[in-house]
Amino acid sequence: MKSISIAMPAYNEAENILDMVQDVVDVMKDITADFEIIVVDDGSQDDTAVVVQKMQQSVPQLKLVQHEVNQGYGTAVFNGLKHATKETVFFTDSDRQFDLSEISKLIAELNEADLVVGYRSPRRDPFMRRLNGKGWSWLVTMLFGYTARDIDCAFKLMHRDVVDYLRDEVTSGGATFSAEFLVRAKRAGFKIKEVPILGHRPRVAGSPTGAKLSVILRAFRELVQFRVSLNQEPPPSRRTAVSDAAAQ
Repeated sequence: MKSISIAMPAYNEAENILDMVQDVVDVMKDITADFEIIVVDDGSQDDTAVVVQKMQQSVPQLKLVQHEVNQGYGTAVFNGLKHATKETVFFTDSDRQFDLSEISKLIAELNEADLVVGYRSPRRDPFMRRLNGKGWSWLVTMLFGYTARDIDCAFKLMHRDVVDYLRDEVTSGGATFSAEFLVRAKRAGFKIKEVPILGHRPRVAGSPTGAKLSVILRAFRELVQFRVSLNQEPPPSRRTAVSDAAAQ
């Protein structure tokens, strides 16, 4: 691992973000000295940005991207990926639900894949969130074919080529982002590898927003729009990024 960007969306995560950034620093010390942490504050109404700004004084690798108003989970994630400058890019949520040391599992597979995605095994969320997640993954698979068993798992590592190729392709700004990102990556010929993530933990601070009615309605609306637009698009030019990277 030569260099890596870690992108994290954050919405009202003032209670988590300080410890989350410290978790990243602690894990990265054993992986590479060349890393950056990109926190995208998606219009938080608490002190998320203030906490990050204070931490920048002691963590020079830390960058803050701010949205004046909340734009949605997908927009926050993708904006973080687009601001990445390193050769590999990783994204996760800032709620501290993952054991970040398991990124080593993803790194181990990156020579054989363009995009390595985790799946929560098991998922430590309330029953209804787990049920909704399974239903969503089933619906996406029915509409677009199989991409991954845990589509919305926020534990994904990729070569920079994947972000650069999809930079102008993905349009979903809400919860449909991960589904569209994976579908478009697969259609473009990028190789996807799945890895079980054992260290998924219950959220201990802050509040999730995925169960809000407005978030759910936006997700279904974007999913329908994506299906319609995909029917009207020509087949994408296919890539062989793994072999290209190996040749370099």
